[in-house]
Amino acid sequence: MEVYLDNSATTKPSQAAVQAINRALTEIYGNPSSLHRQGLLAEKLLKKSRSQITNALGVAEDEFVFTSGGTEANNLAILGSIKQLPKHSNYLITTEIEHPSTLNIFKELEREGYPVTYLRVTQKGIVDLNHLQQCLLKKPALISIMMVNNEIGTVQPIAEISKMIASLPYKPIFHSDAVQAFGKLKIDLSKTNVDLLSISAHKFHGPKGIGGLYIRKGTKLGPLFYGGSQEFKLRPGTENLPAIAGMAAAAEEFSSNNLTQKIKYIEHLRTRLLIGITKKIENVKIISPAVPEAVPNILNVAFLGIPGEVLLHGLEEDGIYISTRSACSSNKKEQSHVLTALGLRTQEIESAVRFSLSIYNTETEIDYTIDRLHHHVTNLRQIVSGRGYY
Repeated sequence: MEVYLDNSATTKPSQAAVQAINRALTEIYGNPSSLHRQGLLAEKLLKKSRSQITNALGVAEDEFVFTSGGTEANNLAILGSIKQLPKHSNYLITTEIEHPSTLNIFKELEREGYPVTYLRVTQKGIVDLNHLQQCLLKKPALISIMMVNNEIGTVQPIAEISKMIASLPYKPIFHSDAVQAFGKLKIDLSKTNVDLLSISAHKFHGPKGIGGLYIRKGTKLGPLFYGGSQEFKLRPGTENLPAIAGMAAAAEEFSSNNLTQKIKYIEHLRTRLLIGITKKIENVKIISPAVPEAVPNILNVAFLGIPGEVLLHGLEEDGIYISTRSACSSNKKEQSHVLTALGLRTQEIESAVRFSLSIYNTETEIDYTIDRLHHHVTNLRQIVSGRGYY
């Protein structure tokens, strides 16, 4: 049996997405900028795809730009905003637990001389709003706070943060990385006042290599590179139409086909996994908050006494795929910056693994995973206890 529980790293493309990609590759293969029939067909498909995605977001078609994925969307949002800021407006705010594609931008900007505050978070990974309130007194030019954390699934109070920002006598730019939120939560941008919002197709059963950035009307943004006039002159280059079509098909599936029921089903699987772990296995620490403080598809658990990577490879032998941290950080040797920010002990951090579910998982898969977890944790603890780890 194969059980894929690493959906926060990437998801399996849906059949609708695959079909849309194949059609664009084989039938509508023209350049959307060409004036002949194939070009016009491609332009029509591009427009339809943008409409499908913006309908899912509830925004206007001219408020969305396609990018190569979440990383580029975050870079365009943050660096593109900074290019438009007055020289005296350079104070920036983000959080300690952002994805590397955001966090490393701010670290680079800090090296360039920009003052940056990294907001503290609670033990549940929720932004410390008192800390944010203090920082808002310093008149930040840009604030970037992720909507959902990719390692523990915590949902940030974006609506409340939006109200805090809206009450200010000045207007900072507000960006949110929603890569782990889109497809797992109902996002109502009319209630958030977010200026910029990043998404990535391969996190919601679309293809890899395509994403996008919502840009609220009136938000000033400069391009990261230059070329043609594609994507409102913000993202030049011939559009990756097959990937765009696949992304649009996946977005439409997410927004139109019983989203509430899908979310409830995934939450049911998460609860089944959580109960099974806590009933069958001793000495575990549940790191992810409960729903709705966390999304229903992510569960981070520390099996104390066992290195997470060792458990990962043990489960892999049984066809079960999980992760220890963000896929974009998995090759690094240092501890998870997210779990460190929560104040966890070193042993807890080193023992943590992440299960991330999707609509394609089943109860049978969850029960099989619980059984194999019990087997591996029991055996590994017997082995490592003799080495002084446990």
